[in-house]
This record gives sequence, structure tokens and C-alpha cells, in this order.
Amino acid sequence: MKYRTLGRTGIKVSPYALGAMMFGAAGNPDHDDSVRMIHKALDAGVNFVDTADIYSHGESEEIVGKALEGRRDDVVLATKAHLPMGEDPNHQGNSRRWLVRALDDSLRRLRTDHVDLYQVHRPAPDTDVEETLSVLTDLMRAGKVRAIGSSTFPASEIVEAQWVAERRGLARFRTEQPPYSILDRRIENEVLPVCERYGMGTLVWSPLAQGLLTGRFRQGAGAESRRARFTHMTDERRHEAVERLVPVAEDAGLSLTHLAMAFAIAHPGVTSAIIGPRTEEQLDDLLAGADVVLDDAVLDRIDAVVPPGTGVGALDMDYRTPAVQQPRLRRRLLEERAAA
Repeated sequence: MKYRTLGRTGIKVSPYALGAMMFGAAGNPDHDDSVRMIHKALDAGVNFVDTADIYSHGESEEIVGKALEGRRDDVVLATKAHLPMGEDPNHQGNSRRWLVRALDDSLRRLRTDHVDLYQVHRPAPDTDVEETLSVLTDLMRAGKVRAIGSSTFPASEIVEAQWVAERRGLARFRTEQPPYSILDRRIENEVLPVCERYGMGTLVWSPLAQGLLTGRFRQGAGAESRRARFTHMTDERRHEAVERLVPVAEDAGLSLTHLAMAFAIAHPGVTSAIIGPRTEEQLDDLLAGADVVLDDAVLDRIDAVVPPGTGVGALDMDYRTPAVQQPRLRRRLLEERAAA
């Protein structure tokens, strides 16, 4: 396994990061099986493990903590906080009150005294970014966190956070974790260039487009029941794009999965792509494609299917700003809409 520098942190990480979202009740409930998978990934040279408190409501972190006993010093460990961890309205978000508590809870579950990367899972429009950076700075000074990052932030909010950190003398986000795949290349427009400009590492999530780029969900075949509830899994435009990508992979002598993963890590702005296997078979298949390199001819054919900077639909769990989500922010009062 080759290693890349995570932004300008000096930390060396593998181009594949092991995502732990599928470890626990939400994916694989067998702890021993999940631990074996983590060990197999580490033995293959993967040294970057990414989880979050919300994954199976803490169970994923518990499994990761169990797996890393005796191997903690050899792993770059990342986790995240922000999403609701209970019914209490203050058990979520990016406030000082919550992030201090959330990190202590994560450290307990992970059986460690620090994480190498602590990430804010989503933006929080109701919280001043200075508040968030201030508490993250304190957590770094306390030795509980080595570096901090954001996840699924728009380019404008990444820039704002960098400016606030500079003006206030606070720790700055060193990484961003955005969605990226052949089917969703929107971050190529601004997010990746902004991250490169500020020396931020990027670890992209869903490089297989929630499984659409594995070839298991072909057009007309339908999606398995547990995923059919997602709009993006039944979007015909995305299925049509997949059908056009199948012969690209076949002509290159690759599986669709290996084509998609090699594409994700080929961009110079991408540090690592997160793999999220649920079974050992899936992990073996992903690791088997680690040495795949796409030449320019193959990348040109991919560009012809989904042009650079564009996307085919979007993931249901993608972040949408309040300006888009809330009608009152995009519609004038009825009496103010007339032009004359």
C-alpha cells in the first residue's frame, strides 16, 4: 500500500480509508466478524479508519475500539460528531456544550485517550463557526485530538472557517470529507480546489454511490429492499449512467467497483476514498483493486458519461443548505413578488 500526506498535517495515510459505518446494527451486527475485517484491512496496509458516533448509535465506535486494542499506535483514527445522539435537543450539533461531551463519549467507546482526526459531521447554521473552532482548539490543546476537519461543507463555509481561524488565532480545519463518485462530481468545481488552496486533505465518502457502482443494482433489476427507500437508488438517470459505464469497465478489463474506486483516488485533490464493506467478501473485492490505475483514455470515456464538475442526481443524505431547504429563504412574500 502506498501512502499519501493528509493535507499539510504531515500524517501519512493510505489511499483507501476503512469506513466503519457498516459495523454494527446498521450493517454487520457480528462484532467478531467486524473485528476480523478491520484486522484484515490493517494487515493489507490500510492505516486510516474512519467512524462516527452516529454509526449504529455508538456501536461502530465500540467495535473499532475493540479491534484496535494493541494496534492503536499504528492506525490513523478518525471519528465525527454532530448528528443527534438522543432525544435531548442539546445532544447534537456543533456547540461547545455538545462537542466536549460527544468526544468524551467517543473516546470511551474507542478505548483510547485521543483521536487523530476529529470531524464536524455536518455544518450547523445555528452555531457560530468561531464557537465550534474554539472548542475544537481547546480539545487539541488538551491532547484529545491531533487534527480537526469538516464533513460535507459547502466551499463557502470551508473558506469562512479558514478565515475565522486565521483572524481569531484558532486551529483550522485540516481536512474535508465530501461525497464523491463518478456519478457525483460536483465537488470538482469548488470544494476540491478550495481544499487544495488551503492545504486540506480530503477523504471522500460514497465512491461507489451507495452501491450503484458495484454493478449489483442494474437497470430494471430493482434495488434490494433495504435500499429501495432511497430516491437515489431508484433514479433512472443514475441507472442509465451506470449502464453506460459498464462497457467502459469491461473494455478496460475491470469490474465496475474497481473502475469506480480507481477513479475516486485518481483526482489530485483526493487524499483517500472511504470504503465501507459490510462483509468480508466485499472487503476482499475492494482490496483486490488497490493497484488498479486508470489511464487517460479510460478517464476520458468516464468524462463522456458524466462530465467533470457535474452529477447525475444526488444522494438523499447529501447536505443541502437552509437557503435551498427552507421555502421562506427562497420565496419572497407573496405581496412582494410582482415586478410591476
